[in-house]
Amino acid sequence: MLLTIDVGNTQTVIGLYEDDGDASSAEAGLLEHWRIATDDARTADEHAVVIGNLLRSAGYDLDVGGVSVCSGVPRVLASLREMIDRYTGAVPVVIEPGVRTGMPILYDNPKEVGADRIANAVGAYALYGGPSVVVDFGTGNNFDVISADGEFIGGAIAPGIEISLDALFGRAAALRSIELVEPRSVIGKSTVESLQSGAVYGFAAQIDGMVERFRGELGECTVIATGGLASLISPVAASIQHVEPFLTLHGLRLVFDLNREG
Repeated sequence: MLLTIDVGNTQTVIGLYEDDGDASSAEAGLLEHWRIATDDARTADEHAVVIGNLLRSAGYDLDVGGVSVCSGVPRVLASLREMIDRYTGAVPVVIEPGVRTGMPILYDNPKEVGADRIANAVGAYALYGGPSVVVDFGTGNNFDVISADGEFIGGAIAPGIEISLDALFGRAAALRSIELVEPRSVIGKSTVESLQSGAVYGFAAQIDGMVERFRGELGECTVIATGGLASLISPVAASIQHVEPFLTLHGLRLVFDLNREG
C-alpha cells in the first residue's frame, strides 16, 4: 500500500492507495482518506500516533510499502521524515529538488514552486492533458497553469477565503465569524448573508476573472478545482469544469510511481 501525505499550512490530507492500483482517476485505488489540522509542533512520535490511529480505525497499520509526501511546512516535513524512518521502514518519495516529476518547471527559479503545486500539475495533466489550469482552494488560492506540452509554466497566488475572512473579522469590530455556505441570493438581506455573498460569489468572480485572463494568453484550456473549499465555490464559478478533491494525492501517487520505476 502507498501512504500519501499532503501537508498544507492549515490542514494535512492523508490518503491510502492500493499498491500498483488503477491510476486512471484520482479516486481509483484510494482505500481511505483523512483530513487533519497541520501542527508544526507535533513530534515524529505524535505523528505516528495520529496517523497510526487513523489507519487502524480503517483496519490498516503503518506497515506500508511506500510513502509519498509534499509539504509547504518545513518543520512538519522534518518530523514526518523521522516518523516514516522509525515506524514504517519505507524510503519516502518527497517532492523536492532532485526528485523526478516528469514535468518541466518553467519558473524563473523552479525551486520556488510549492511541492503541492507540482503535485497538482502532475495529477491534472495526467487526467486532463493541457493546456489546463488548477485552482486549489487552500490557505491561499493557488492557480497552477500547465501547457499543452505538459510543462508547469506558472500561475498566480491569492489570499484564500478563510484567511481573508479572518483578516476582515480581526479588523472590523462589528463583524463576526459566519458559516461558509451559499446565501439565498447575491444581494444579502443581513450582515451574515452579505458576508456569505461576498465570500462565495466574490471569490467565484475572482476565479472566473483570473481564468478569463489565463485564456487570453493560453487560449482554450481545461479548469480543474481542488482543495477544501472547492465544493463550495465550484457550483457558482462558471469557469470551473471539473472538481477533483484528491488531485494532490493523485499527483503524489504518480510521482512515487515515477521514482520507484526509476
